[in-house]
Amino acid sequence: MTEQERRTALVTGSSSGFGRAAVELFRTQGWNVVATTRRPDAWQEDPADDLLVCALDIRDADSVDAALAQTVQRFGRLDCLVNNAGAGLLSVFAATPMTAVRDLFEVNVFGMMRVTQSALPYLSASSGRVVNVASGSGIVPEPLMSVYGATKFAVEGFTESLRYELAPHGVVVKLVEPGLVRETNFIQNTVETSQSVPVPPAYEHYVHQVISGYLGESPHRLATPSAVAEAILAAATDHTTQLRYPVGEDIEASARMRHETDEKSYNAWALAKYAAVQ
Repeated sequence: MTEQERRTALVTGSSSGFGRAAVELFRTQGWNVVATTRRPDAWQEDPADDLLVCALDIRDADSVDAALAQTVQRFGRLDCLVNNAGAGLLSVFAATPMTAVRDLFEVNVFGMMRVTQSALPYLSASSGRVVNVASGSGIVPEPLMSVYGATKFAVEGFTESLRYELAPHGVVVKLVEPGLVRETNFIQNTVETSQSVPVPPAYEHYVHQVISGYLGESPHRLATPSAVAEAILAAATDHTTQLRYPVGEDIEASARMRHETDEKSYNAWALAKYAAVQ
């Protein structure tokens, strides 16, 4: 297989977690991979023929365009865009500044849209695909995650609509929906980001209950970064019409309640699920 025949994937948010795991998995499957991160100098790996590490800040259109240009210059094509970069926020909405709300939408929604729109000319040329990494919070909202959940609901709606628009052009669009994953920096980064939002005294007990629940033992087998990477690769190579790829027993259970039951049953289940923190 020549360099031009190898498929090429660009993965945003590749410095750790799902993104880093996806980069490594794609490479084992014979893909060229463009691993993008805001700090490529921190990438700890020797150069390789099948790997391009480059800077990409999804909030910056010039940065996006530069990364795509480097991709095509190096590998000659782009077959799959994996929109993995994102941020979290755990906060009491009543005390969340609108600047924090806008910042989160800029990363999780507008940044993802920006990269997708810029990549479409390259993907259309190769009958490629877009794999958007969403979240279980985009299926079943959780306490203290109103803003984060809103961004992920936006990703869900955007992705489902976009697949119809792009189908006539040969571009396939997919959604990967991870549940809770403990073995990444996401939880720590979310906690650090959330510290900038004050907790009103009237909510202190509630916040403590919710956080204790998140940190407690789960009754489900949770997803791992490698499992999420496998779902990303499956979405990138699956030729069926499947749109959603939930990862983790927790989100699989939530997805069943959301999509396979009536509203009355779902409502009763959701209220009972979070009754302990009412």
